[in-house]
Amino acid sequence: MPATPDRGLNPTATPSCRIALGFDFGRARIGVAVGEAITGAARPLRTLPAHRQRPDWDAIARLIVEWRPDWLVVGVPRHADDTASAMTEAALRFGRQLHGRFRLPVATMDERLSSWEAEQRQFETASRRNHDPTLDAQAAAVILESWFNHQRSLVACATPNP
Repeated sequence: MPATPDRGLNPTATPSCRIALGFDFGRARIGVAVGEAITGAARPLRTLPAHRQRPDWDAIARLIVEWRPDWLVVGVPRHADDTASAMTEAALRFGRQLHGRFRLPVATMDERLSSWEAEQRQFETASRRNHDPTLDAQAAAVILESWFNHQRSLVACATPNP
């Protein structure tokens, strides 16, 4: 999946982080994943239901207390031509609310094709079903891994060659 950072909340932030939580925002469900910067790997945690198209802030707070992340990463959807989709502003608003409520750094990541890649991963592991509820959490893991990869590429580009 070609991952590029979204031009959202912290477009130039370089994290010094160990643990990050990733979010695949949706009006009905929010997928959540946890990842480690050292390995660049993420794993799905759970999918949280939204209530009346609003995040379950108490459930998110419990995850933040449990995992103690250094960063939060929100996937932001865009069309293939890089224009905003109907969900773009909603995902950006969710990121601003995360920052405002929990006072943690929030980064945004272009999430184009993250759901498709999550479906491919599930297909490869033979666990694909009609809208498997874990798909949103798997998409959050894809978003988070893409962000880790992008951060690594920034560090590699900033390191001078000997």
